[in-house]
Amino acid sequence: MTDPISLRPIGHLETPWHSIKDCPRNGRQPDPPPVCLAHVLPAFQDGLLRLEGFSHLILLYWLGPAVAPEMRFTPPFAAEPAGLFATRGPRRPNPIGLSVVSFDGFAAPGILRVRHLDCLDGTALLDIKPYLRSTDCEPEATMGWLAPHATARPAKGP
Repeated sequence: MTDPISLRPIGHLETPWHSIKDCPRNGRQPDPPPVCLAHVLPAFQDGLLRLEGFSHLILLYWLGPAVAPEMRFTPPFAAEPAGLFATRGPRRPNPIGLSVVSFDGFAAPGILRVRHLDCLDGTALLDIKPYLRSTDCEPEATMGWLAPHATARPAKGP
């Protein structure tokens, strides 16, 4: 048995989505994706030093009260069941969300402008990490059974 884990939010996320049914699923964003805001509490704002210049960030957030995990289920777009850990399904043992977002700079001190976020307005922000193409991207990565269902972000224009 492991020791209990304690988390504390470093801020909150501001998005246009106020219900689960409104949230984009699996990268399916409106075009253009809306600008969302990551509000960082004053106690953690020194940690934002030198964040400008990164094009993308990894945001970790708390999806809300834990619900009973669904260890095997049939996703709405699939014909056969899959194990929870082979999906991006939300009913997880620990409701931690992760998004790779485009970083559009600071709206104000301690407030980051981001796009491609897929969580409810007011979601607790747990951590921010710079996305590093050399570390976080594997060009030869495969998507297993999800490959036929892949969604892609539109290519950036000139």
